[in-house]
Amino acid sequence: MTAKRFCDNLSVSSDILGEQLKFRSGKTAQNRFLKAALTERVSTYDPENPKKHGLPTNFILNLYDKWGHGKFGTILTGNVLVDPTNLESAGNAIIFKEGDGEERRALFSQWAKNMKQDGALAIVQLSHGGRQTPITVEPNPWSASDVKLTGERRFTPFGQPVPLSVEQIKTQVIDRFVYAAKFAYETGFDGVELHGAHGYLLAQFTSPTTNKRTDQYGGSIENRQRIILEIYDAIRAEIPASTGFLVGIKTNSVEFQEQGTTVDDAKEMCQVYEDKGFDFVELSGGTYEKLAFHHMRDSTRNREAFFLEFAEKIRPVFKNTVVYLTGGFRTVKAMVEAIQNGATQGIGLGRPITAEPDLPKKILEGSVASSIKNALDENDFGITNLASNTQMQQMGRTSYQQTEQK
Repeated sequence: MTAKRFCDNLSVSSDILGEQLKFRSGKTAQNRFLKAALTERVSTYDPENPKKHGLPTNFILNLYDKWGHGKFGTILTGNVLVDPTNLESAGNAIIFKEGDGEERRALFSQWAKNMKQDGALAIVQLSHGGRQTPITVEPNPWSASDVKLTGERRFTPFGQPVPLSVEQIKTQVIDRFVYAAKFAYETGFDGVELHGAHGYLLAQFTSPTTNKRTDQYGGSIENRQRIILEIYDAIRAEIPASTGFLVGIKTNSVEFQEQGTTVDDAKEMCQVYEDKGFDFVELSGGTYEKLAFHHMRDSTRNREAFFLEFAEKIRPVFKNTVVYLTGGFRTVKAMVEAIQNGATQGIGLGRPITAEPDLPKKILEGSVASSIKNALDENDFGITNLASNTQMQQMGRTSYQQTEQK
């Protein structure tokens, strides 16, 4: 049975998608495709035993073995946490000093090798859960302020966050991000992406809805961004740009919340990232309170990308920093138009590649014009996210070689 696709018209050339992207630190992506971060939640969970806590599993290695044969230009890991207690979920992979050892380094090294098998750059997405840590994992997580996250995720509530002191910002956040970046560098990855979107800790500092501080880390946009710039500077002090090691950031183009980060705020922040020297910025949007992985109106539905209209406003600030846009792309036509219109340089793919891990390869070969169409409501993030996780469960059961032999 042939899978139904969003589009079968092969008349639009995909050549532009196969063009290289050169980063300011010196590395080059072989094409414009980015495998976006998809949280796997299948690493070991043993908080009482640091050496066995947050280790990548064969399941993860199998997943990236398949994406590593998909002809991406750049591949991001899913959420890799830098704090062993402030997780996005039980089952996150973790890089932390207390758990460092030969086994962890060997597993992460193999992870990087699997990602690079057909030429992709391997990037670790570094994250800190902050107030979005489930209460079952940590009842009193760190945050910028004491603003509690209301509601639940998969029937799990969140605890009361504890504001970080200035000293703790250094020891519990900045130092942990730097340690994780050095670990990634030493285990063979090509770079890191700081997760500054979707309401995680760094976004809790940049967003006025969650940052109520009155010190040097609160108030103005400059102050709310300070923690990110200090992390960047501290990483570069240990791993200079001359090494070729990439440092990028995922940031919200808009939060869709009252008093949240606006597109003008995002544009101002992105100008700072450009001036600071970030290799790439991945534009996304939304928070746990206001998920944004769907089309807000018909004008965006017709152009596919969820955040395209916001990206078009932000894109002009970037001169040397590569910009990726993630969310909503399904057809070659929309991908090509987004690049030709100047909204983005790179195309991030998430949920479509759990059904088809080699989608970029097929597109670049000219054999398909879009991703596989499923019967689910594309605007229902909950159900499509569940379906995507189910597909990853199936993907992770076997390696690429085992699948090819069937």
